[in-house]
This record gives sequence, C-alpha cells and structure tokens, in this order.
Amino acid sequence: MDNKKFVELCIKEVRGFVDNHLEPNNTNLIPNYDVYVVWLCKTLGNNKALLSTSLPDNMYFECTYNGEKNELYFDAYHKYTNRCIKLDALD
Repeated sequence: MDNKKFVELCIKEVRGFVDNHLEPNNTNLIPNYDVYVVWLCKTLGNNKALLSTSLPDNMYFECTYNGEKNELYFDAYHKYTNRCIKLDALD
C-alpha cells in the first residue's frame, strides 16, 4: 500500500474511533478537530504511523499495515504523562 492511501486509511480509522468515543457532552467538537500524522514509516510491504488529534484528550493512535496479510492493526492510547529526565542527574 502506498503512503498516501495508508495515511488516508489511518486518518479515517482515527476519525471513526474518535467520533464514536467522544463523551456525549463533547459531541459539539466532532466536526471541529484535525487528525494529523506524527510519524510515518514504510518498510518492505508494511506501514506504520503514529497519529493524534487537535482535541485536548491526550489520545494518540498507532496504525500498522501488514502487507503480507492485508490487515490493519489499530491501537488507541491515552498519554498518561510527559516528563523530562535530566540525564546528567543520573550519573
């Protein structure tokens, strides 16, 4: 699968997931968010992408295409924390 088709498929899957999992009181956000690719890689017949949205829910998504089996694997994650670890402090 070429990158353009893969990215379009990933964005469609992320948007479908988000639209189906928004809190009922947040349904007014559905048409007003963007889905974007954070990272993309193609190796041999396989593709992988990390995606996120402009919603303030700290979700991110991983899509992996297995070209040998013609399957797409979809994972949704909630970012729990983001912190800086000063490596010089570990010495």
